[in-house]
Amino acid sequence: MPVIIRRATPDDAAAMSRIATDTFVETFGHLYPPEDLAYFLLNSYSPAAQREMLEQDSTAMWLLERDGVAVGHACAGACGLPHPDVVEGDGELKRLYVLREAHNQGWGAKLFETALEWLEKDGPRTLWIGVWSENLGAQRFYSRYGFQRVGEYKFPVGDTLDDEFILRRHAGAR
Repeated sequence: MPVIIRRATPDDAAAMSRIATDTFVETFGHLYPPEDLAYFLLNSYSPAAQREMLEQDSTAMWLLERDGVAVGHACAGACGLPHPDVVEGDGELKRLYVLREAHNQGWGAKLFETALEWLEKDGPRTLWIGVWSENLGAQRFYSRYGFQRVGEYKFPVGDTLDDEFILRRHAGAR
């Protein structure tokens, strides 16, 4: 089955909404009361919210597709994490999700490397990632790329506040 990674456009807002919702629910849906999950998905992953992000020059999104069907996605842009060392020009990986059916095939790494390449297209810069404190696999994955834990914050999913770690990689580090 052919698998491709392609840059999403505003015309992909509905597809991006579907894969963002599906991967978030598959990965984290069991953690939240239904009303918190529904609120978060409506406000963060709706087609309108995805279109708004896709129309920003400072944000890029990619779809991982197998036979034309999205099985993963990534999103990157200007850093919005609440850390005192964040400065204008820093970049952030905002999302990296792959459905379980496509795990362990190297596609998450390829999506991540695509986002990193875009984030550093104008040269090295400090990069940031927010990751759930209990997602040890993701933390190990990011550490292989030189990211280190430098802080924490609360990530709201409706009224639920998740403990998140802030990871950073200084410009030029690998």
